[in-house]
Amino acid sequence: MTDRPIPGELVRAAIPAGTTEGYMPGFGNDFETEALPGALPRGRNSPQRCAYGLYGEQLSGTAFTAPAHRNERTWCYRIRPSVRHTGRFRRIDLPYWKTAPHIVDDVISLGQYRWDPVPHSSEALTWLTGMRTMTTAGDVNTQTGMASHIYLVTASMTDAYFCSADSELLVVPQQGRLRFCTELGIIDLAPKEIAIIPRGLVYRVELVEGPARGFVCENYGPKFELPGRGPIGANCMANRRDFKTPVAAFEDREVPSTVTVKWCGQFHRCEIGHSPLDVVAWHGNYAPCKYDLGNYCPVGAVLFDHPDPSIFTVLTAPSGLAGTANIDFVLFRERWSVAENTFRPPWYHKNVMSELMGNIYGQYDAKPKGFVPGGMSLHNMMLPHGPDREAFDRATQAELRPEKLDNTMSFMFETRFPQHLTEFAAREAPLQDDYIDCWATLEKRFDGTPEGR
Repeated sequence: MTDRPIPGELVRAAIPAGTTEGYMPGFGNDFETEALPGALPRGRNSPQRCAYGLYGEQLSGTAFTAPAHRNERTWCYRIRPSVRHTGRFRRIDLPYWKTAPHIVDDVISLGQYRWDPVPHSSEALTWLTGMRTMTTAGDVNTQTGMASHIYLVTASMTDAYFCSADSELLVVPQQGRLRFCTELGIIDLAPKEIAIIPRGLVYRVELVEGPARGFVCENYGPKFELPGRGPIGANCMANRRDFKTPVAAFEDREVPSTVTVKWCGQFHRCEIGHSPLDVVAWHGNYAPCKYDLGNYCPVGAVLFDHPDPSIFTVLTAPSGLAGTANIDFVLFRERWSVAENTFRPPWYHKNVMSELMGNIYGQYDAKPKGFVPGGMSLHNMMLPHGPDREAFDRATQAELRPEKLDNTMSFMFETRFPQHLTEFAAREAPLQDDYIDCWATLEKRFDGTPEGR
């Protein structure tokens, strides 16, 4: 690493001891990282003059007076202050990216819905133009609720950058590989991983291997955190050490660029003459991160009965109602099923939460047919759902031995709010019109005898 980097080059921090591949381990940690030696002030946040002629600037993810255990902020030391990374904005239209409240009058959101994978097209689509909103919930103006999206990416963002003032994004790839070049470092993302991009962070997305497709949960409310484990104790589920935050990386590039900002559901764009990814050093606990879903350690019943699916929660975003999430991100991955005298798939139920599921790969145990990788389903609040006929027959007739559920990874974006279909979800996405028929052959089994049929 030289003290005088070549202008235009991407400069990344040296990898510190205890890190791997340019990432620092931990979730919610207070990190510090510098791409040039001595760029990070010691013992203070805002010295009179920063090293290298940098500007000190704070990025706050919570109110200044938030409780200490929830207070999140990062101090950045950058080539230009962020006010130089904006100009006179003009409104632009990204017609497929919708924001709550968004209710289409002649679209019925009450129902059980399932979609095949949204297909790729021959059109060149970037992270912004390839976003397709499926559902919205809550109200971005009151910072409650969420939206679910499918992204289709076939082209990199070139000298173009994005920032959402509305939300943090949880990104779940299903196909292809992306690179998120952010103000605070670089995240390479592939299927079986997830990334969290905080509200207010500037970044661009490059296509590393394509075409790329995946799922996005746009969180308008309080940021994602690890769920309380309660009686489970200190281990299993998602462990803090397995989350990876990137080391500092910056660009000193003088080139015409655009910055697009999402604010209250509207998109605004301005032109600047340089890259805004110019943070040379930073310290704090408000930063992007990624997580390998293969590290998730599921916990389940080891004697009888099927626990509530909440036991598979990876991340949760709280609401104002204790124990009822604004969003839960739930993972159904490979695991052993051993419960005796038990109906092992998810049971039939109605729920106060609205459940949007996606399939990353393999076969989901409650829906052996029709729910394919890249596909999605929606079961809105208080609508009954559960295993189809094939899954029911298999579960009730099987000899109950320990069974490994293998080659399976599906997830759920679950929210306390009803999820409303967009026009794209109702009319353009490949909706399976016959999905509700998967329960049609569940006949009456009651015959008045204790044994039943």
